Amino acid sequence: MASTRSGGGKQGFASMDREKQRDIASKGGQSVPAAKRSFAQDPALAAEAGRKGGQSVQAESRSFSRNRELAAQAGRKGGQATQGNREQNAAQRRAMTEKPSE
Repeated sequence: MASTRSGGGKQGFASMDREKQRDIASKGGQSVPAAKRSFAQDPALAAEAGRKGGQSVQAESRSFSRNRELAAQAGRKGGQATQGNREQNAAQRRAMTEKPSE
């Protein structure tokens, strides 16, 4: 009979020290060839991965594929957020480069 542990103590990966966790986690990334690691450098690879991910979801669970208006709303919201971030970043850059008033 398997014993259960109570008390909320850390187990497994969480119980390891930070350095050991980092060592194990880094091996996951190293197992993939460098040419296949970076979507930023290979847009075709990113598109292929996105297609595979989309195909792995059942059609009835793909809400955007079933509801085009929902997809359009999400796209508009993302565009507005991007524009807002762009304006906020520009304002921060201006504030950093302006001389303080005396």
